[in-house]
Amino acid sequence: MEIVAAIALGMGAAWASGINLYATMATLGLLGATGHMHLPPDLQILAHPVVIAAAAFMYCVEFFADKTPGVDTGWDTIHTFIRIPAGAVIAAGALGDISPAAQVAALIIGGGLATTSHTLKAGTRVLINTSPEPVSNWVASTAEDAAVFGGVILAVYQPEVFLGLLAVFLAAAAWALPRLWRAIRTLLARLARLFGRTVPVPAEGAPAGDAGGRLPALGLGGRRALPPE
Repeated sequence: MEIVAAIALGMGAAWASGINLYATMATLGLLGATGHMHLPPDLQILAHPVVIAAAAFMYCVEFFADKTPGVDTGWDTIHTFIRIPAGAVIAAGALGDISPAAQVAALIIGGGLATTSHTLKAGTRVLINTSPEPVSNWVASTAEDAAVFGGVILAVYQPEVFLGLLAVFLAAAAWALPRLWRAIRTLLARLARLFGRTVPVPAEGAPAGDAGGRLPALGLGGRRALPPE
């Protein structure tokens, strides 16, 4: 039973870290500091008041950044290099005193879980940002925050239930990620066509002008006037 609880805590913390690392750290720290759970030795530092305060402060920053269209994607891009390693470390720390081989396995699995949840979140936000209204960002961000808080608490108090839901999440992610990637590629292709411009290739031996070798006329200010479409 203790092994199941430790696995659920590690996997739950890694999964939640991929979505919102600071909410995960603050939740675990508060649960440990208030005596609602016994943190493993390697994670007891999360219950320190300074760590809780820092995590809560960064969560407040992310709370607003994550709900601003465009800013949320930039924030997610930067945190690719923060959430995934942190999720791996927390997953390994949740298992306590284990063999080096098991610790490496926990790092790999935890990093993979954090990568999956982070990629799903960040990719979904890219598509949501194509909507001109900001309501969808607020709804998505609030739902993610609630999932993180609820997921961590469920992993602590109902580890078997959480592991079952995590299996469902992984199956859904395996189905959704390829489709999400195709949707993002389609979006990028449309943006390239929208802002791109086909440049005519000069004829062989002709000066760098149009296809017939004619130089474009100079417009106002000495700039070359673009040829008509």
